Amino acid sequence: MAGNGKQDQFRLGFLTAIDVPERGFVGGLLVTNRQGRPLEFQCTTPVKANPTQQVLYGPTLTPFILGELIGGVLVEKACIKPHLILTDRKPILELRNHIATPVLWVALPESEPATDACIPFESIEIPLGKQVVRIDASHAEDRGLIEQEAGQLPKEADLCEPFRRVHEALLETVRGGASR
Repeated sequence: MAGNGKQDQFRLGFLTAIDVPERGFVGGLLVTNRQGRPLEFQCTTPVKANPTQQVLYGPTLTPFILGELIGGVLVEKACIKPHLILTDRKPILELRNHIATPVLWVALPESEPATDACIPFESIEIPLGKQVVRIDASHAEDRGLIEQEAGQLPKEADLCEPFRRVHEALLETVRGGASR
């Protein structure tokens, strides 16, 4: 099948994390083409802060763990780099402070975890596919690139659906690890 050049090369990263009781956060990054077909998947082992870290980091702990630690490792490990990284977890927006790739928050219809809901941030809304995504206002310069890249996505693209796949893959990984 003949390719369409740049459009065939356009890649989205879907980055999320789940909280596994007693074990900590497990993160996953699914890199897809513009049609949502998987190109690469990476996940982490559980990351859990100790009590001293919980006290010292305070409210910055979750963004540090999810954005800087988990998100940073997953993006670094990825062999296929995404042009845009989407997340359903607000704390992962911290990742943008450490990489050059724009990081966008997609609010899923399901309720967000309580740890995410209390994280305030000023955002800029941008239509992308069937959703409206948000970027941290401190990275307003990303808007132009995102709008440029948005033209490569089908207007009917559902940006929520890949997160369900990543969540299921992470749960499967955690179940598989528990049975060993």
